[in-house]
Amino acid sequence: MSDATNVDKRLVNRRKLLKGGMLAGGAAVVGAGLLNGGASALGQEAADPGNGSLSNSDVAILRFLTAAELIEADLWQQYAELGGVSASNPYQAALSNLDGDAQQYISSNTTDEISHATFLNAYLASKGARTVNFDHFRNLQGSTATGAQNTGRLTNLMDINVDTSWYIRYRSTTNPDLGGTYPQAITIKNRPAIPRNDADLNNPKLIQVLANTAAFHFGTIEQGGSSVYASLSRKVSNTEVLNITLSIGADEVAHYLLWSDFASNAVKPPVAPVSDGQLTFPDFTTKGSLFQPNLIFPVPAHFISNTLPRCAVIRPITTPFGGARAAVNSLVNANLFKGQPQEFIFELQTLANEADASARS
Repeated sequence: MSDATNVDKRLVNRRKLLKGGMLAGGAAVVGAGLLNGGASALGQEAADPGNGSLSNSDVAILRFLTAAELIEADLWQQYAELGGVSASNPYQAALSNLDGDAQQYISSNTTDEISHATFLNAYLASKGARTVNFDHFRNLQGSTATGAQNTGRLTNLMDINVDTSWYIRYRSTTNPDLGGTYPQAITIKNRPAIPRNDADLNNPKLIQVLANTAAFHFGTIEQGGSSVYASLSRKVSNTEVLNITLSIGADEVAHYLLWSDFASNAVKPPVAPVSDGQLTFPDFTTKGSLFQPNLIFPVPAHFISNTLPRCAVIRPITTPFGGARAAVNSLVNANLFKGQPQEFIFELQTLANEADASARS
C-alpha cells in the first residue's frame, strides 16, 4: 500500500464500460460472489440518515476497508500458521531471532485483522448495506510446509515484491504528499516470504532470509493500512463511521510501529548481514541516518506546507498516494494476487474507485 503514481490511468471506469456496452459475456459477471447479492454499490440510491442507514459515500468507504481487511486477514493467517504461537519450526525460530515475542506478535496481528473484517461486515449488515465476501476467490495454493493449512488462499506469499521504500520515507524529513520520493531500502523482488514446502524449512541458508523478507513485508502492509485509513477518514460524513475508521486506523498505526522495530532488527547485528546467495540483508548500522535501525518513530517531516515547521505524521494521506486506488495498485504490484483472475482485480479497483470518489457531505 505504498506511494503510487498515475494510478487513475490504470483503473477501469466501470460506468464508462457499462455505458459503452463493453461488459459482455463473462465480463458481465465480474465480481459474482464477491459482493453479497452479486451487485455493486454503483447506482444505489442515497441512504436516508434519518432511519439509521448510511450515505452511499460512507458505505463505499466501509466496503473498501472491509475488502482490504479480508485481504490482510488472509495473508496474516498464512504467516500465523507457520510463524505464530502454534508454530514450532525453523522459520518461527528465525523470526524469534528478530524478537523473542515474534510468535505472539504475529498471532495477535492476525487476530486483529480478522476482527476488523468481521466487525466491518457486521456493521454494514446492521445498516442494511451489502457486505463483502471474497470466498469465491479463495483458490490460490498456499504453502505445503508442515503446519500450513490445506485451504484456498486469496493472496500469494510465495513470489512477492516487497516495497521497502517506507523504511526510508519515515526516516526522511520529506513527505510524498508534497513531492517526496524514496529509493528502496532493500530490493526484494519475486521472493517467498514464507516457507513454500518442507525443503525450505530444512534450508538453513534460506530460512533467516525468509524471516527477514517477512519482517519487511509486515511493515509494508501495516504502514499502507495506516495511510489508507487516514486518507479515507477525511471523506467520512457520519460521526459513527468516523469513530470506526479512526479507531481501527489507530490499531493499524500500532501495528506499523511494532513492525518498524521488528524489521530494523533484520538489518543489524547479530542477525545482519545475512544472505542465501541471492538476497542479502546488509548491516544498516553503517549506512547513515536514512537507514538507522533504531530510528523507529516517524521523524518530523514537511506537512500541509513546506513553509510550516516539520511535524511527525502519517505519510502519505492524500488520495493519489495514500487512498484506496493507491492501495490496490500497491497490492497488485506486490504480486500478492498472482494467480487470481482479472475479475478479482477489477472488483477491487471498482471498490477503490467508489471509495476514493466519496466526499464528506
